[in-house]
Amino acid sequence: MAERINAVKTSFFGKGAIQLLGPELQKMGIRRALLVTDRFLYDSGAAARVGQVLSGAGVEYAVYYNVQPNPTVQVVNDCIEAARTLQVQLLVALGGGSAIDTAKAASIVVACGGTVEQYEGENKSSKPGLPIVAVNTTAGTGSECTNISVAIVKTEIDGQLTGGETKLGLVSDDIIPNKVCLIPELIKTLPYKPFACSAIDALVHATESFLSPHRKTITSEMFSEKAMDMILKGFKLIDEKGQDARFEYLDEFVTASFFAGIAFLKAGCGPVHGMSFPLGGTYHVPHGESNYMLFGAILRYYDRNDPNGEIMKFKRLVADITGCKAEDAIGYLCDLLQRILPLRPLRDCGFTEADFKAFPASVEANQQRLMTNAYYPFDLAAEEEIYRECF
Repeated sequence: MAERINAVKTSFFGKGAIQLLGPELQKMGIRRALLVTDRFLYDSGAAARVGQVLSGAGVEYAVYYNVQPNPTVQVVNDCIEAARTLQVQLLVALGGGSAIDTAKAASIVVACGGTVEQYEGENKSSKPGLPIVAVNTTAGTGSECTNISVAIVKTEIDGQLTGGETKLGLVSDDIIPNKVCLIPELIKTLPYKPFACSAIDALVHATESFLSPHRKTITSEMFSEKAMDMILKGFKLIDEKGQDARFEYLDEFVTASFFAGIAFLKAGCGPVHGMSFPLGGTYHVPHGESNYMLFGAILRYYDRNDPNGEIMKFKRLVADITGCKAEDAIGYLCDLLQRILPLRPLRDCGFTEADFKAFPASVEANQQRLMTNAYYPFDLAAEEEIYRECF
């Protein structure tokens, strides 16, 4: 099978990797940059650490620190305005998926003109965006190596605004970051719950790409299998030794997130993401946690409806990694994740009875890019069933 691989040009791994960035920026001839981050990383000094590297390379920079979890189009527009006003040549995204997605969307609009909304969907850009350096500070986004940016927008059904919100994606190879720095020491200050949510998010990326029925390739399968192996071994370590055991495994978690990102760059994500997007958009549940809320139920749905296909291969893989029996793998996996991070029901987020109809309608109207990548097909009734199981 013919396969094309578009990926990050240069990646720096490990302790001190950020210091390797300066010479690269000098080679690129960069003189002005915008550092895109959130208030926590700005106040904590992480932005200043990256800024020192920029200054040492002769790069003048300003900081945009208003990124929020689940960024809105307004956040992206504010970032675009700052980049245009300062006439920057480079965007440096410091943070998790929210910061990196904000920078990716801004890069294409600054380079090509127009508005963010014009680029929703696939391959709407006319040329590459501004160069991006992604400095990931979580263990799960994968955004540092993918061609997707996600922002919250108003929900439409049949062209009419519903009053709700969901997430839509901008998909283009023109927004794949140019340089990536994976620096485990930046994750040491990440509180346990955001760490766990991001690592589970990486596991979801690896799983959905592994189960992709149409887009899966030799490359994506290799990276998804390795990512699952590393993440599940890390979770078993935490399960056995406690939360602080993650600190001795951060290199592996960060690398596994990157591998999972490469997997879903090739094979795509699926219904876990598609059905979680209105949850994040409406109730502002962090992305990794909203995926986690639906993950187990969707795996069980697959196993009920087509137990002998790729889901069986997935269960055998989980069994080989964890030591459980293949027939028990999905239950074992869900129990393990429950011990890593207790699962919240949807009702705790504000989910209402009306949402059982409204959310599937929003998913069907807005998330076909993801829902058509399901291992087993969904319809409105199946989606409602999943939400009710997770309620």
